[in-house]
Amino acid sequence: MKASHTNLLLEGLQIVSRCKSETRDIWHAHFGIASIASYFYMKENELPDAVRERIQEQAEAMLHKHRLGQSRQSDESQIEIEHDIAGETILQALERTIDELHWVGHNVIYTALSLLAIKELGKWGTRSEVEGIVHLIHSFEKTIPGRSWIGYTTSEVKKLEIQAEDVFPHVNNPAELSAFILTEMSAFKTIYQAEAHHDLIGHMLTFSHALNVLFDLGHCSLFDRGLLPLFQLVKVLRSSVEFDPEYVKLYSPVDRLPLSLKKRSPFLPDEESFWTNEYETADWDFGHVFKFSYSYFDHVKRAPHLREETIEQFRYVIHS
Repeated sequence: MKASHTNLLLEGLQIVSRCKSETRDIWHAHFGIASIASYFYMKENELPDAVRERIQEQAEAMLHKHRLGQSRQSDESQIEIEHDIAGETILQALERTIDELHWVGHNVIYTALSLLAIKELGKWGTRSEVEGIVHLIHSFEKTIPGRSWIGYTTSEVKKLEIQAEDVFPHVNNPAELSAFILTEMSAFKTIYQAEAHHDLIGHMLTFSHALNVLFDLGHCSLFDRGLLPLFQLVKVLRSSVEFDPEYVKLYSPVDRLPLSLKKRSPFLPDEESFWTNEYETADWDFGHVFKFSYSYFDHVKRAPHLREETIEQFRYVIHS
């Protein structure tokens, strides 16, 4: 990958690292993770050069708008910590929240994509920069499972149990998890514009993908422990496969009834026309245009037989 592409990792990690200290919140890190996702989407998929150029342009525009602090260049004199040492420090933070559902899995998503970027770079960050990511992951302790749900209140989601009659599979590896998630996605014949619906389906993709990344990086026990909170999210989504959009029980501070249908994307992320949209007007949908693209196509590579069963659903999830 070109140096300009590597900068997507450096600037992405910088946003994640500085998010908590500079914004006093956990959400600006979305844009850093999105930048990292754009890098790996380009690296891991066979794309025409014109598509890569468009993705790079969109990612750089997003970084220009949302970077925190001065741009950090790939200067070896600044990089002090080997990826395995930095990674272990960050993983210790995730240990404290991996067993429960926190903000639809963003504790896992932030951790996994940060670790992937650091490994790709080989070395990254000063001690304070690594601690910035640790502080961010610690911030998920005692947080809610999420704020927007169909059929369940937040407190009900937090207490949700997975029972034998729910018929969840025994998942041993990423290929099995991807096949399970895509099968769940294929059940949706109608997708609504709502944080509690299309956005939650998208985060089912990214949360499960993050668990797969942890497995790929050798952290199999964390993969196993993260399945229960993921299954909680999936169980809630199952209740919204079919419902009346005017009378459904909706619990959300942002969604409103009646829900409207999500628009369909006429193009896919491997087509140049997809990236000619003015995504800045929608703030790259908080970075999801990159994150959902990377996660979905990674799942498809692990379970290619389910592409045709889910590509239409993905067109609705990805439309910004």
